[in-house]
Amino acid sequence: MQIAFAGRVLRNTVLALSVVALAGCSLFSNRNARYDPVPLTEYAAGVSANVAWSVSLGSGGGYGFIPVVVADSVYAAASNGSVSKLDVASGRIQWRADAKTNLTAGVGSDGRITAVAAADGTVVAFDDTGAEKWRAKATSAVNIPPAVGAGVVVVRSSDYRIQAFDEATGELRWNIQRPGPALALKANMQMIIVDGLLISGLPNGRLMAINASNGSVQWEGTVSVSQGATDLERISDVVGTPQIQGPLLCGVTYQGRMVCFDVSQGGRPMWAHDFSSNTGMTTDSQQAYAADQRDVVHAYTLADGHEVWKQDALRNRRLSAPAVVPQAVAFGDLDGYVHFLSRIDGKLLGRVQVGGGAITSPLLATNRGVLVQTGNGNLVLVGVN
Repeated sequence: MQIAFAGRVLRNTVLALSVVALAGCSLFSNRNARYDPVPLTEYAAGVSANVAWSVSLGSGGGYGFIPVVVADSVYAAASNGSVSKLDVASGRIQWRADAKTNLTAGVGSDGRITAVAAADGTVVAFDDTGAEKWRAKATSAVNIPPAVGAGVVVVRSSDYRIQAFDEATGELRWNIQRPGPALALKANMQMIIVDGLLISGLPNGRLMAINASNGSVQWEGTVSVSQGATDLERISDVVGTPQIQGPLLCGVTYQGRMVCFDVSQGGRPMWAHDFSSNTGMTTDSQQAYAADQRDVVHAYTLADGHEVWKQDALRNRRLSAPAVVPQAVAFGDLDGYVHFLSRIDGKLLGRVQVGGGAITSPLLATNRGVLVQTGNGNLVLVGVN
């Protein structure tokens, strides 16, 4: 039953992705020009951005591949099975390993253990010399990067099961499952471990906090409720990475809402907006930022959800999940450009092309600039001044 169910979910996931992607790219026969990417426009430069270094990770990338920074190092993987640790400042490769299988998700790392996953559910863990430490098997395909910390490696498989493996041995520690929808969106999603809690979004529009050591569910909150007459219309997946700022835990869904919960008050919703995002959101200490389904960028105050600004100059350019640097908020696009917008008013401040085709992996802010994993398997650091 599990195999049949997993196969149905996988087929439905691909169907949902195909339909959504076609709609977003306007490939239906009744093509509508209003879905075309807007041309790039001139702007008054406010930041200087340049490629500081670029390193090949291997071949392939896309959804499910998100770099992780721990201290002064960055861990990343490519779909051909290559796993790397690099120095953030210089791009120097500190070690490189081979998972010996094609990957669908990676990486998770706490600086001691680095984990990746494959389509058949294989989870591979490496120690911090790049030596393989163990292999384990999830119940079905894994398309979301593992979360590593609190003594466990956690994966979420396509049958909507969350499983934790012992960081040292690879033995299964716990697993939980929630009912899932008929269709799910293939998009970048990421679980995080904070203060011993695993925070995960779910395809049913909910956020969940789980004790990472024993799997006990500590809290569940509804970001959005599915609506519509068809399975496609009812897709309401939490996308991107859950955001934590002080007592606030924030998330956003496709065809749903953006919500910030106050965890100091039992997870009470503080504010919410109707919103649809394909990629997810980011925050700084004052504001939340996200591109909607049409790639119009919005900024809201964290305190009460008031809209500060919105910017449509990048409409339909298939923006990536954003990253915040001191000077700006950055987004990647379908042509390999990284755009920098003012955090104050949303004005365009700068852009740089990193190559490698469409940027689908989320951007990652560091104290050296913005890390970009490209579709052709390169990792690029963009310096910002």
